[in-house]
Amino acid sequence: MAWQLHYTSARRGPTGRAGFQFVAETPGLPAGARAAVTPYLSYRPPPEAPLSPADSELGLFPVSLLYDEVDGRPLLLRCQYLGRDYSGRYGNFFAHAVVAEPEELEGLRPAELWQAAHWTPLPAPEAVLDPLDELNPGAGLDPESLAEWIADSGPGDPYALLAHLVDAVAGVLGRGHGRVVLVADDVEPIARWIAVVSYSLPVAAAARLSFVTYTADPDGAAQRLVGTTPAVWAAAQNHASHAAVFDLRQGAEGGRASRFARTVAGCWRVRDFGGLDTLGELAPPNDPAQEAAAALLALCRGDATVTAGEEGAAAELLSRRGPGIPEWVWRDLVPGVPSMGLDLALALHERAREAGAADVARECALRVGERVSDALAEATGLRDVAEAAGVAERAGVPLDPAEVSASAARCVRHGSAELRAALAGCPAGVRDALLDGAVTGLADAEGRTAVLTPGNCDLLYEHAERLRRVPAAAIPVLTSVGRRHPGRRTKVTGELLRLDGGDIEAALRKIWATPPSAAECADLLDAHGPAVHPALAGLPSRTFTRLAFPGGDALADPATLRLADRVRELMPDGRAAHDAALVQAYGKAITAGPARAARALDQIGGPGGATPQLAGEAFTGAARRLFLRPPGFRAELLAAVSAPVRARLGEQWTAELPGRVRAGRTPLRGAEVEQRNALVEVVLRLRKRGVTEPSLETWARAAAGRWLAAKQLDAHLARRPELRAELRDLLAEGTP
Repeated sequence: MAWQLHYTSARRGPTGRAGFQFVAETPGLPAGARAAVTPYLSYRPPPEAPLSPADSELGLFPVSLLYDEVDGRPLLLRCQYLGRDYSGRYGNFFAHAVVAEPEELEGLRPAELWQAAHWTPLPAPEAVLDPLDELNPGAGLDPESLAEWIADSGPGDPYALLAHLVDAVAGVLGRGHGRVVLVADDVEPIARWIAVVSYSLPVAAAARLSFVTYTADPDGAAQRLVGTTPAVWAAAQNHASHAAVFDLRQGAEGGRASRFARTVAGCWRVRDFGGLDTLGELAPPNDPAQEAAAALLALCRGDATVTAGEEGAAAELLSRRGPGIPEWVWRDLVPGVPSMGLDLALALHERAREAGAADVARECALRVGERVSDALAEATGLRDVAEAAGVAERAGVPLDPAEVSASAARCVRHGSAELRAALAGCPAGVRDALLDGAVTGLADAEGRTAVLTPGNCDLLYEHAERLRRVPAAAIPVLTSVGRRHPGRRTKVTGELLRLDGGDIEAALRKIWATPPSAAECADLLDAHGPAVHPALAGLPSRTFTRLAFPGGDALADPATLRLADRVRELMPDGRAAHDAALVQAYGKAITAGPARAARALDQIGGPGGATPQLAGEAFTGAARRLFLRPPGFRAELLAAVSAPVRARLGEQWTAELPGRVRAGRTPLRGAEVEQRNALVEVVLRLRKRGVTEPSLETWARAAAGRWLAAKQLDAHLARRPELRAELRDLLAEGTP
């Protein structure tokens, strides 16, 4: 039920007092309802109205119909100016309020009650009012009548005005604040436009659209849709920045309305009230999907102006609201399937398949197949290819692997590098096709360098068997992997040697720019046997040379010696064989007795065809190690080597002495004295064998010629009188 209240200025009301007051009401009014209604009870005439109107002029004053909510109940309030009150003063008005339970307005737009029969022009003579069992709409505001009225209204295009008005109201409802102001000379068109907007909304949204057909304070009105007169609006001191103003005397404002608003206006133009209901059912105006709902309805109507972006929004709405989409929408969309975009066709296919609509699903699958083919032909990146393939899989559309490969190859030729992401997102059934296409595209890609990132090279290396078919792609991939992953060089070398064509030698040079270790080099020889590629033939020599620095220590490692044996076995001729023999000689020189060591040193120091840097460092290293041997061993060694080698050894051993010892300075430290004495003893022992080395003897004569040095050497040779005598002879030979 609904309760009524009458409010006006009376000489004597129910309480016995005079003035503005409630003069009649329905018994049983809900608690607090009277107090909740009171703030809305006001009426101020527009400034252009006569100050002292005659009774015949009272009809010119605008009627105010207000709709709002108080304490969770709908409030409908109609205010009408009465002129003078009981005392003869002007300013009296009559307010007729209806407070209803929410269900009383179910299926009803409040604006329909503009001319309802329950409104009375004057207060009731009795203080008790009957309840309203039913709220019945007034005449002239039904949709058909309003559609006819809109067509004849002006100025300008009334449907453009309606579209902009709908956008403004939807914005206010969506934000939850602000107001839309309607300005007109007469309140009747304001009431009609409010009714039109209300019918443009679903019932639930219309219930939230508070309005007032006339107010003298539009800036202070709490309602969302507010009517007023031109004079009131012109006199308003503070036009709120968040108020959208529509002067109904001037027609539509500029700019383009939204798809949703244009669709609403179009429905009114052709009196498609079912379309309005559908819009409300799909997405109310305060729902972000309202544009998608309008696009979906346009597609059902065969509208060719729907953009790709709008189609995408409609597809998202279909996916989100699938079960809630009316059945007729699915039916009406089918004729437009052949011209649909991919997203919409796919969404329609999925929903139709879920609903068991086989015909719709089949039509959509055909369209998806066409759009996937178009997408593959237009793809600019590998991820586009993968996404298109994914769409085909979702729609159950068979996809030609050759088509996927061709698209991927074209994308790679133009520099598309997102291979890993594309493979991850590509359906398993065509992943190989995408990979094959990418490899094919690399063969003649303009931007191959940009595509062959380290990550892509590592990924392609996992599919080396595919690379073999395209050497132009395989070589840079394998080169990149080999250069960055030393542990893979041997395996990568094998892959390169399997290729047929391309500059393999240049690739191998890059991969082995850093010489391998002895073990790695041996593995390489074992893997490929004696038929080594020319680019690899020099690796053993480079390995030996690198290991020789500094000082040749690594040449004696077991791995190095095993490599030398393997090289001489597999490569008996050439530089590598000579270098391997030298390495073996080095091992003998530092470990064998004097006679064998001498032969090894002659081999190292002689003209044997080995790499000069290797031979030089090996000799230096061997001499340094032999310098640490006892004087007797060294003397025997010197006696056994050739004269040129003996001279080099003498020069090397004196170079090993500390600078103070070489220069003959005194005093020397203990260790320095021992080193000098030992080398002088070597010279003396060599002389006893009848062998001389002039440079060593010159050095020894100078080193022993000082008084302190002679005393120290005499003590050193105390137990070898024959060497003491040899020292005297050595020194005497230097005396003039």
